Amino acid sequence: MQDGRQIRGEVGALRQWLRTWFTPAPDSLVAGSVRKGKSPWVDAVHLLWSVWVFITPMFDHYTLRWALLTLVSYPVFLLLYARCCLDSRRHSYRYALALVAMAFVLLPWYPSALTYFMYGTIMLRGCRMSLRSYMGVLLLLNAICMVVVWQLHYVWQAVIWIPVTSAIVGLAVHAERLSDEKDAELRLSHDEVRRLAALAERERIGRDLHDLLGHTLSLITLKLELSRKLFDRDSEAARREVEEAEKVARHALSEVRSAVSGIRATDLAAELAAARLMLESSAVSFDCNELPSSLPLEVERGLALVLREAVTNIARHSRATQARVSTSVVNQVLRLTIEDNGRGGVSSQGNGLCGMHERVRALGGSLELVSPPGQGTRLVISVPLRARTLSWENHEAEGAATQAEAAHWTPQERHAT
Repeated sequence: MQDGRQIRGEVGALRQWLRTWFTPAPDSLVAGSVRKGKSPWVDAVHLLWSVWVFITPMFDHYTLRWALLTLVSYPVFLLLYARCCLDSRRHSYRYALALVAMAFVLLPWYPSALTYFMYGTIMLRGCRMSLRSYMGVLLLLNAICMVVVWQLHYVWQAVIWIPVTSAIVGLAVHAERLSDEKDAELRLSHDEVRRLAALAERERIGRDLHDLLGHTLSLITLKLELSRKLFDRDSEAARREVEEAEKVARHALSEVRSAVSGIRATDLAAELAAARLMLESSAVSFDCNELPSSLPLEVERGLALVLREAVTNIARHSRATQARVSTSVVNQVLRLTIEDNGRGGVSSQGNGLCGMHERVRALGGSLELVSPPGQGTRLVISVPLRARTLSWENHEAEGAATQAEAAHWTPQERHAT
């Protein structure tokens, strides 16, 4: 019984390990394909070219040694190729170079290893390196390969066509990457258009708010003037006019709150859109949750400036591949968290952090920095909201208490009021 539970536990642990192992990194080739709406298996199509592993012996003859080496090496090739596609683009070069190394080790006994060499050199282009660096590495590896196959007395066609083919395919993959980057820029430009549309909507709300207040205040003024003139002659009619003026004022107050909430929410939302534009154009995956509604205006503007400075630091200095912004409100305290998976080691006195501290202190809040070397950076900003909304809440509470008390007044007391 105990052995059965142990076996099930080991099987569950193996499944969890496999699930973790095959989970794509946020900046991997697979994750990029998913973000573009493609299938996560789209890169598996390129494995069709591995058929050359099985075609190469046709030019000589199939042997038992070839079969055994294929049985051992081909699963390793599939695993390394999968890691090239699933791992972070900062680290995937390790698996590509492992493919090249495996090819060099097998070449004395296994001509099909040239296919592994081709895959290794091509998958290097998926790493984060410039075209010039890639071409330099490609020329170096092909020179080594040419020397090896020449010393092993391979046919002259292999000596010539392997470097030519790898260079052509590498350039084709580079062109494909450039096309993907252009598509990403196009999507980001669409986000920028939406941000500008949001700003235009903000201006429209401002104009509507101006028209609303002008019309409503004029109506309330007319109602109060009429009630003053009717006060001595017809107190009941004057009371009705005052009640109508009150209804108009309450309705206008509700509309003003709604319009102001829409205006205030746009500042931080626009800054988040700009942050996505900056980071994803720098090959940094960006994620954020929904913003809380109806933030105080000075809090939102201050946090928008802090967010802008933090995102600029991530794009310029952190060497991160993933960034996240999250917000929450607990016990009237707004908590804004900005984190990345970069190199860390950020000093509390550098990279604009002094200015961030000053802005947060001006809001009555605090800023916490956690940045261990090599483990990313985490900024936690806490800003109290109670003090900035207390006067408004007290005003509403006093109004509610006054209404409750007025319900018990006598007609004489109401007339006196």
